[in-house]
Amino acid sequence: MSGGLVALLDDVAAIARMAAASVDDVAVGAAKTSAKAAGVVVDDAAVTPQYVSGVEPARELPIIRKIATGSIFNKLVIILPLALLLSAVAPFLLTPLLMVGGTYLCYEGAEKIWHKLTHRGDEESSTTDQDAHAKASQENEQSDKGGDAEKQLVRSAIVTDFILSTEIMVISLNEVISEPILMRTAILVAVGLFITVAVYGVVGLIVKMDDIGLRLTQKPATQKFGRFLVSAMPKLLSILTIVGVFAMLWVGGHILIVGADELGWHMPLQLAHGLGHLFIDIPAVGGVLNWLGETVVAMIVGLMWGLVVIAVVAAVKATVRTFRPQS
Repeated sequence: MSGGLVALLDDVAAIARMAAASVDDVAVGAAKTSAKAAGVVVDDAAVTPQYVSGVEPARELPIIRKIATGSIFNKLVIILPLALLLSAVAPFLLTPLLMVGGTYLCYEGAEKIWHKLTHRGDEESSTTDQDAHAKASQENEQSDKGGDAEKQLVRSAIVTDFILSTEIMVISLNEVISEPILMRTAILVAVGLFITVAVYGVVGLIVKMDDIGLRLTQKPATQKFGRFLVSAMPKLLSILTIVGVFAMLWVGGHILIVGADELGWHMPLQLAHGLGHLFIDIPAVGGVLNWLGETVVAMIVGLMWGLVVIAVVAAVKATVRTFRPQS
């Protein structure tokens, strides 16, 4: 009897050790895949605050909570089952799909740079008119973004999130494609939850930063810090936008380079590795410079490919307008 109990306890201990190891594996896998999706995550964090611009302060966090809930639904209910099915039935399609997503990221990043460069004069000349109408527009937005308008805003944000979430989950899936199906599922669920909580937690903090700063300015001891928070928010959003653009070009370019290598075109990846290895032997900073060199190549590839896609899209639009019947 005691021998049977000891054996049972040994089995329980073994199961516990296996469970602990599995949790560690999931945590490690989630951390690794989350890092790979960093560029899309930064872009997600940079894009989302725009959806609550002009919204009444009391509605900011509830709207962000609704978008976050929709994001989790996107990742875990729609994207995850489809991604797992694809990895089981047609894993060879993952690389082409990743490259399509990488192309989208390159296009988005390059389009923002192109728009900034080509519309600089227009933006400067229209600044006075924008300032004249800004207050009235904001008041109209605040009154409109309630009820049905708020639902439309949330739906629009969730649709945008769906595109970014698809990128995040497919990138993550590609990193754990060799894992057993249950481990793969657990890692992807962990990644989906972690990234959603992290992104929308940061977004919530960003959009309430000015409110927090205003409260702090009311106390003499924290007045300076409060003013700093209020003045820093616009700069932080600008920095996030810039970082998001470069992150999209980096991640998109890297996806294309690695995908091209897997499909048989090795030159871009060899070029990136070659540039990075020029600095690898430099003491103390060789590793950082190696990574930086590869990153610069990925960004350049992402920008060049994005500009090509912009030209193709513009040509297609012009062709459609040419053959469209005149009303």
